[in-house]
Amino acid sequence: MSTRGFTGRRPGADAARRLPPGQSETDDFPVLSLGPAPRIDTANWRFTLRHGSRPLKIWNWEEFNALPRTTWRGDIHCVTTWSKFDTVWEGVTFDDLLAAAGIAAPTAYLLAQSYDDYDTNVPVADLVNGQAMVATHFNGAPLEPEHGGPARLLVPHLYFWKSAKWVSGLKFTERDEAGFWELRGYHMRGDPWREQRYSDD
Repeated sequence: MSTRGFTGRRPGADAARRLPPGQSETDDFPVLSLGPAPRIDTANWRFTLRHGSRPLKIWNWEEFNALPRTTWRGDIHCVTTWSKFDTVWEGVTFDDLLAAAGIAAPTAYLLAQSYDDYDTNVPVADLVNGQAMVATHFNGAPLEPEHGGPARLLVPHLYFWKSAKWVSGLKFTERDEAGFWELRGYHMRGDPWREQRYSDD
């Protein structure tokens, strides 16, 4: 993972209430990824819901952007200890994806899958009821490639490694399967307020 631009500062009283344990506020937006940001042509972009290997629904970029849009404002928290307050994201909620596909979640777990072969597990319970979206815009502008554009998963109440960049789809799984970082010792859920950073936390 690489990062740049992280500058922490001592929190005031209001900020301290918003910071999970071990976190520091930053005004920057540090960039963390396994390698260079892939450049994805939206003409070729596809987003797929799968149950195992079976496709349930596929959208191209134009079809995806015709789905109902939602704006979310709030704080995000990275396992590398930075937190960024009052971020604004726009995209399609997980609930609206299911509705557009005409399905209910077929299992209790899934893997978010990305164009750079990254994946991460997320319980469906952490995605429903407006808790998560596939975001295409940040602070009113299209999401930049370095931050996961053209689209990334956003699960803001979990550590940010769960918000997979360059997302290509969601694969429902019969059990809670570990993704890239989970296989390398990160926590299976990643709740910042419980400081679930690593597998033994």
